[in-house]
Amino acid sequence: MKINWASRDVDVFLALADTLSFRRTALQMHLSQSAVSGTLARLEAMLGARLFDRTTRTVQLTQAGEVFAEQGRFLKHQMEETVRRVQAVAQVQVGHVALAALPSLAAGVVPRAFARFAASHPGVQLELIDSLAGPAFDRVRAGRVDFALTAANPAYADLDWEPLGSDRFVLLLAQGHPLARNEGALGWAEVAELPHISMPAGTSVRQYADEALLTHRIRFAPRYEVEHLATIAAMVAVNLGVSALPEWAAQVAPRDEVVWRPLCAPEVHRPMGLVTLRGRPLSPAALKMVALLRAEMAAPRGRAGPAPLPRPGDSPPRERSK
Repeated sequence: MKINWASRDVDVFLALADTLSFRRTALQMHLSQSAVSGTLARLEAMLGARLFDRTTRTVQLTQAGEVFAEQGRFLKHQMEETVRRVQAVAQVQVGHVALAALPSLAAGVVPRAFARFAASHPGVQLELIDSLAGPAFDRVRAGRVDFALTAANPAYADLDWEPLGSDRFVLLLAQGHPLARNEGALGWAEVAELPHISMPAGTSVRQYADEALLTHRIRFAPRYEVEHLATIAAMVAVNLGVSALPEWAAQVAPRDEVVWRPLCAPEVHRPMGLVTLRGRPLSPAALKMVALLRAEMAAPRGRAGPAPLPRPGDSPPRERSK
């Protein structure tokens, strides 16, 4: 049986089932009595059953009509619930946003964006996975996350990359270091011979440092190589060396004993972008999260730290990793 009725037809039928009067139903539905009769005739023809017993004086539901009225009310409730749920997702009242981010973003920029998002959209579940670039791309492909934040364009045919922001490199020094008294920028060449604490080869931090020093034909040879940003900050604090890091990475483990100085000649900026699966649009909630991340990345940065977070109820070149 081919069903070809509109929700309006069911509404007319239910109104007639309640009033048992063509005249009152016509007034209630803003129709003529002949239009009500026509709607009922179409429904009965499609269902192959008489829904009302009609005389010149009375209108009564048949047994088939009682069944259709019961199911019609259920269908109407289900449709209203469907519309409500769809609108809740569209209006970012409920939903789920999952993202993968490099550790330097997962420990700073992303939590601040999460805090602002949660204050405005408490019904949306948030999920964060800190991940290097390669595994992050795999998660985007598999649909395990809505998007990823990485340090450069993955250049894969099935993935799109959109720039969101960039952070410049700074030099971390112990507060008592002689160069810490200098308020201005420091040149890569003038700090090249200092003992450096850096991340392992293959990370974006190390690759950009290598490239900056190669512009002066200097091979970067750090004294220490460690994987965790907190360890780097702790080693700089006791003056074991200096460390060239992007600002977002430097913010991960701030210490009173450590100061930053901009690096120049060349001034190096590490791009950060949004990785999505080509052809799969982001949900409204994910789009709002991206907007917050973009704003967070554009906010002024510095040793003083980020702006205060909202409280609940407030208005609202190669694959690189780390």
